Amino acid sequence: MDYQIERVSAMPSQADSDPMLIAKWLHGKPKSTAKEYKEAIVRLDEFLRKPLQATTLDDLQRFVDDLDGLSVNTQKRIIASVKSLFSFAMKIGYLRFNVAAVLRTPKSRNDLAQRILSESDVMKMIYQTENKRDQVLIRLLYASGARISEVCGLTWDSITTNKDTGQVTLFGKGGKTRNVKLSMATWQALIELRVGSDNSEPVFKSRKCGGLKEVQVHRIVKAAATRAGIQGNVSAHWLRHSHASHALDRGANIALVRDTLGHSSLSVTSRYVHAKPDDSSAMHLGV
Repeated sequence: MDYQIERVSAMPSQADSDPMLIAKWLHGKPKSTAKEYKEAIVRLDEFLRKPLQATTLDDLQRFVDDLDGLSVNTQKRIIASVKSLFSFAMKIGYLRFNVAAVLRTPKSRNDLAQRILSESDVMKMIYQTENKRDQVLIRLLYASGARISEVCGLTWDSITTNKDTGQVTLFGKGGKTRNVKLSMATWQALIELRVGSDNSEPVFKSRKCGGLKEVQVHRIVKAAATRAGIQGNVSAHWLRHSHASHALDRGANIALVRDTLGHSSLSVTSRYVHAKPDDSSAMHLGV
């Protein structure tokens, strides 16, 4: 996207070209987020073949229409990336108007309930996994409610004692850090993996070198689900969903679950309450 055109702005622009703008926009974002954003903007560029400063609302609406056929979640991710870039471009004076502000994202069906495992299924996934590293990995994903990227980035200096047990420090979205206290059983299973590793070494090592990659963790989780006889496209994030649902079922305060999972607000956490309600008007009928 090596374009330059004359610009009119109320403030001096902080970028001289689309590539410079994009580099500033991506600066400091997590690798996984930056990868998704780049893919979306490359797709936009290949469709429009014009600089951002010459892009109109009609252009963007045609681009959105062209996404039809992709999954709703993919469409939402691409449109959100485009809206984020245009908003940033206006903030730093690169664009005079944010023509992407009015773009609408499609609504997706709420199938959260289908992605919450039962407690017995989670236990099967853990205890039917014989490889020690993989068993502890699945256990920690569930016990801490961590995102897959957070677990892949764990090093031993993120693991510390906390009174009679221990805690794990997770580095989440937007550079936010949270500490999650673990049960004694999970803590003991975790520290048994260390076997003399230095503080800087990854907690979950690849058999080749370095830490496990996200794609490897997904394979481990899917294999565990298959062994447990669980149907569906089970992913590591299902364990995070299950953590939230099960903790609330067992009486955990919703604010505590929010803080443990690193949600931005209580409304996000409340989705798990609505996904599996304790009551409904259907329960009050005579059929």
